[in-house]
Amino acid sequence: MTNHAGHDHSSHGAHAGHEGHAGHGAARPGGLSVSESGYTLELDSTIRTAGVQPVSFRIVGPDGQPVTEYVPEHEKELHFIAVRRDTAGFQHVHPVRDEKGTWSTELALEPGDWRFFADIHPAGHDGTLTLGIDAAVAGAYDPRPLPESTGVAEIGEYAVTLDGELHPGVTSELTLTVSRNGVPVTDLEPYLAAYGHLVALRVGDLGYLHVHPEGAPGDGVTAPGPEIAFMAAAPSAGIYRLFLDFQHEGVVRTAEFTVRTTEAGHHADHAAPAAPGHAGHHHDAHAHH
Repeated sequence: MTNHAGHDHSSHGAHAGHEGHAGHGAARPGGLSVSESGYTLELDSTIRTAGVQPVSFRIVGPDGQPVTEYVPEHEKELHFIAVRRDTAGFQHVHPVRDEKGTWSTELALEPGDWRFFADIHPAGHDGTLTLGIDAAVAGAYDPRPLPESTGVAEIGEYAVTLDGELHPGVTSELTLTVSRNGVPVTDLEPYLAAYGHLVALRVGDLGYLHVHPEGAPGDGVTAPGPEIAFMAAAPSAGIYRLFLDFQHEGVVRTAEFTVRTTEAGHHADHAAPAAPGHAGHHHDAHAHH
């Protein structure tokens, strides 16, 4: 089965909107509940077969009806994340919505237990919500060990280096540096109103953090690489999986990291429990959609 760490999202259109994303470095994880503040994520089917397939869902509002009006956040009305519970198979896609409020997208699903997240800002609600739901994919499940923490992710010709530490309850800076064949990439392209898009998931329960970089394309200050700086705070001590989406030459690629939190003021290496067979974790870009 193909690994989907790298995706081509270049065909996605853009909406307006970059302001007001709750959780910008916030320490409260989202996605642990299928329902919050009267909004519920309803999946067309929570039992699925393996393979590339259409997935449909709705966000049902406090009035019991599917939500059809949203405030765009980072150019999209809804961000949809799929990841297997062992943190394999990460996919960040942007479904399309019909006039009745049903969203549709396509996912590549391997056997196992999955978590789907919908990151939304319903019109009339005072901020963003992240709802999460489990789905079971039939077939022989081959859970993967947690990739070791190396501080470097390789995606084909690209390498991304992670500098900085993730602290529980304290905001700190994480810097991700992108290179290609050893040469710094200085012409990153805007993706979702930023030069990078970072999702962090807490290992064990997949508590969801959705953080964004400091600065924005076109602000006269933020350079298009090679460095992308984020401010983030972990909701608790533990091990986290970080997934960075960045766009270069029209293709969105995803770099994956394993990070253990450290207490603020204490230096630590990037050590997390080493997983056999995951050294040099390579992911080639995969054309998705």
